[in-house]
Amino acid sequence: MEDYKFLFKVVLVGNAGVGKTCLVRRFTQGLFPPGQGATIGVDFMIKTVEVDGEKVKLQIWDTAGQERFRSITQSYYRSAHALILVYDISCQPTFDCLPDWLREIEEYANNKVLRILVGNKTDREDREIPRHIGEDFAQRHGMYFLETSAKEAENVERLFMEIAVELMERGGVMTHNFTY
Repeated sequence: MEDYKFLFKVVLVGNAGVGKTCLVRRFTQGLFPPGQGATIGVDFMIKTVEVDGEKVKLQIWDTAGQERFRSITQSYYRSAHALILVYDISCQPTFDCLPDWLREIEEYANNKVLRILVGNKTDREDREIPRHIGEDFAQRHGMYFLETSAKEAENVERLFMEIAVELMERGGVMTHNFTY
């Protein structure tokens, strides 16, 4: 049984292999699943957090990065309160695809959706995308920016908590205080 006052839908998008599932699992379960397989279609997890004394339920939708699932995953953009666009800091092609992901977001998501750019895998030694390049891209496109490591749990909690706080500050979407 869980009371909550606010419910937010958070959707992660980005190329296959950038660590979307690992970010979600690290935040919701405190786990880093080594050798995580590819997500098929869409998966979701829930975590309730507290912001300013209010219980906030985050529905976190983890989408498949492969092209063949795009038509399925696009339908999840519409009702999202926040979209996290993830790339792998050690893999240039995942950064190069960001404009394509942004076009999808602009086409299918609400124009007021909170957008966050995340450079994941900061634990890797073989960085290809410098932090300032990610920051610049985010700034040019009106997005928040954060670098994370799902493996080391670096900035993962901060990412989701800052989303919850920002959505609350934007006025939040009250639920009917359902009890589950």
